[in-house]
Amino acid sequence: MASVNNINTQVDLSARTFNTFNSPTIDVNSNEYVVVNSFFKSVSRSTFDTDNLTATFFLISQATGIPVLTLLDQIEGTNELQITATMASYLNAVRSPSALIGINATVVPNFYAARNVLP
Repeated sequence: MASVNNINTQVDLSARTFNTFNSPTIDVNSNEYVVVNSFFKSVSRSTFDTDNLTATFFLISQATGIPVLTLLDQIEGTNELQITATMASYLNAVRSPSALIGINATVVPNFYAARNVLP
């Protein structure tokens, strides 16, 4: 019997990865979502930013395995700059080390590798 969840073998694996790369799925408790979203509404003035921060917060929680409300307890009572730094550190923990957020130090390549790069 056919199922909706069967993988289409006619589609290449790289195409399937590309099609689902920017649309992660996560199960969210509605009560926790309201709590986190209302916190970010109190901090941010933009509803677009609030919704993005809330979604990112749940993705960070899923990637790190730390419950959302525990993460929220860590940033409650801090100012906007500290929240930005904390969110950057959480995102850096789950991202590739080649694309870190909030790092201002310029990466200096090895001399021999740098001279082989054509302009």
